[in-house]
Amino acid sequence: MSGLLDLVGGTPLVSLRHSGVLAKLEYLNPGGSVKDRAALSMVLAAEESGALRPGGTIVEGTSGNTGLGLAQVAAARGYRMVCVLPDKTAVEKLDALRAYGAEVVLTPSALPKEHPNHVVAWAARIARETPGGWWADQYGNPANPAVHLRTTGPEIWEATEGRVTHFVATIGTGGTISGTGRFLKEASDGRVQVIGADPVTSSYNGGDGSPFAIEAAGHYVHPQTVDDPWPDSYHRDVVDSVVAVPDRASIEACRALARTEGLLVGGSSGTAFAVAREVTGDCVVVLLPDSGRAYLSKYHSDTWCRRQGFLDGELSAFVSPVVSVPVGTPVAEARRALESSGQPALPVVLAGRSDRFPPAAGEVLALATASDLASGTVGPASVPPVGLGVGESVADALERFPDGEVAHLVRDGRLAGLVTRGALRAGEQ
Repeated sequence: MSGLLDLVGGTPLVSLRHSGVLAKLEYLNPGGSVKDRAALSMVLAAEESGALRPGGTIVEGTSGNTGLGLAQVAAARGYRMVCVLPDKTAVEKLDALRAYGAEVVLTPSALPKEHPNHVVAWAARIARETPGGWWADQYGNPANPAVHLRTTGPEIWEATEGRVTHFVATIGTGGTISGTGRFLKEASDGRVQVIGADPVTSSYNGGDGSPFAIEAAGHYVHPQTVDDPWPDSYHRDVVDSVVAVPDRASIEACRALARTEGLLVGGSSGTAFAVAREVTGDCVVVLLPDSGRAYLSKYHSDTWCRRQGFLDGELSAFVSPVVSVPVGTPVAEARRALESSGQPALPVVLAGRSDRFPPAAGEVLALATASDLASGTVGPASVPPVGLGVGESVADALERFPDGEVAHLVRDGRLAGLVTRGALRAGEQ
């Protein structure tokens, strides 16, 4: 009889009837994601090297899936587990971590890499300051890509009898695509094309690094980060191309897989599938990293999608171009911008972003009215403004309208206009 951890890996490859793509169902790992592989591999390597000793504490900074994999291993092998996570992590992941007995530490998601409370920095510090602590460091741990070279790649090669021509996966730490892709390239004498699927604003594909809605994929870059090298687990020489996918397309693909294929998967699976279904090849394999059960309150929730503007609704009629200013703008300059725009308020956004994308809703720090612009420079509000999603009805929006007479609209997670309470009331009539 096998133990639980013996069940990690060996996931099936199934044909998707509407696209002909073959999907590697990594959410069928016992912990619910592809990260079970890396978690077990990193722990076993640490035990072998002596870095992790009996009764020790595993510490990791994670968007959730690696933490869940490590928490599962910790519970099965008798370790304490501490996870540091961004405060926007899906609540299902947080609850699952606590169910495994892990200690959860939440930190703001939009911090520069050098900040002591950045997810990675905080996890490393906890490990250093904890007797018997070991930091898994999935972004730099060679056991991460190595397990995919050893298991995931060979499984795909064997299941397709060597016929695979294209492999598509998202890029998070880079371990999955790097290890799997390297094996497939070596086994096929370079014939297999390895394609990365990436949130459109992620820096992996040349985006500005601003926030995106998809968990467990992409690379966020805070504009105040001084030095932000890509993870050592990501081997860029393996990847032939990286395709940018808008968040809305990822979420639509994720929801479509549930409704047309019976596959309840997460947002990063949607990102990968959105790319894979457009690839022309004899045998296209896409890796679906995790389960949609971890995102029932997000991508599979109509309410969340409407409030984040990933579904269109009555408030779509209020979308309009909007002028914003970066935090720190001199008040006189901000006043002129507000007056010339004709807007009821001026969104104050995080400084340092390019003009390529509208400001992310989470980086709208204040809505400054004429009376707010008194002196000095423009700063964030003590209470961040509340955005209203374009998918909401007017009635629902009025119920949760923030204090004051102006709110900002959110479409696809980004600033899409301004609306007053009076305009909404007029629209309700």
